[in-house]
Amino acid sequence: MLVTGVARQLGGRFVRRIQRDPEVDRVIAVDAVPPAHHLGGADFIQADIRLPTIARVLAETGADTVVHMDVTGTALGGGSRATVKETNVIGTMQLLGACQKSPTVRRLVVKSSTNVYGSAPRDPAVFTETTPPKSLPSGGFAKDAVEVEGYVRGFARRRPDVAVCVLRFANILGPAADTPLASYFALPVLPTVFGYDPRLQFVHEDDVIEVLRIASHEPRRGTLNSGTFNIAGDGVLLLSQCSRRLGRPTVPLLLPAVTWTGSLVRTLGMTDFSPEQIRLLTHGRVVDTVQMRETLGFTPRYTTAEAFADFARGQAPGLLPPQTLAGAVDRLAALTAKAGGHPQTHGAN
Repeated sequence: MLVTGVARQLGGRFVRRIQRDPEVDRVIAVDAVPPAHHLGGADFIQADIRLPTIARVLAETGADTVVHMDVTGTALGGGSRATVKETNVIGTMQLLGACQKSPTVRRLVVKSSTNVYGSAPRDPAVFTETTPPKSLPSGGFAKDAVEVEGYVRGFARRRPDVAVCVLRFANILGPAADTPLASYFALPVLPTVFGYDPRLQFVHEDDVIEVLRIASHEPRRGTLNSGTFNIAGDGVLLLSQCSRRLGRPTVPLLLPAVTWTGSLVRTLGMTDFSPEQIRLLTHGRVVDTVQMRETLGFTPRYTTAEAFADFARGQAPGLLPPQTLAGAVDRLAALTAKAGGHPQTHGAN
């Protein structure tokens, strides 16, 4: 088995976990930089998947399974957004080209994202794997994920003998999560879009490791480890509920001000506050996970609320105690309702 993106915590965790499976004989861990964490008994090969050398690595190792985890929204170390995009898109193209030439590859697992659905005002209440987006993402990691999936579909047509599994993860959270949304929730004050309280879904990093492990093996009887699957914990949380549970006050801003604030936050290097991130924090996104359970045969250990709670436990205390903040928000909502003002919420039913 060959695994990409192992210098990141999530990739390192998957490599250490998959080695314990008796069906796995050898794990080849690949990244452009050496990881700061240990990889157990895996063989690490320093290789940049953006370069043609990845084809030689795949040919020399004779891997039969490739788990592509180097598709991400955050830079490693001091990397730039341009570097991230190149790794996501060019790196995926090079890796798929190498897989196409390899006579030994029989299974490909790709870490994708529910970002491919975008976030728009007239979105359906729940996205299934076959729901077309109302508005394709125009930039950032979301657009990368759309391009990556397009290349993967092309590969699947050219190599029908290879089982291809695309896992569209909801926002990944947990104690060690390194994602744009985790960075947003770490801010001392959360900028929000005035009049909107979006529905959000999360998946715990432990569940990410487990479903990747399941997808990388031959399917059990009654399941099918190929196709495209939404992966998310049960339930949803409103953004207002998230802020209360963190004890972080929100600053509702009109949309132009949020966009300006996002530019400022990016300049300060605090988090990725891309236009796609702002759309998510305006309109939210919820996906259906029936295929994850019935076809892939995976049931997450953590609900959306439990994943968020585990993430919140690892955060610094908020400016306000959660109980105090919740009481203040409730009083403000009651006053607003009494005054006849009903802020618009998107999909909060």
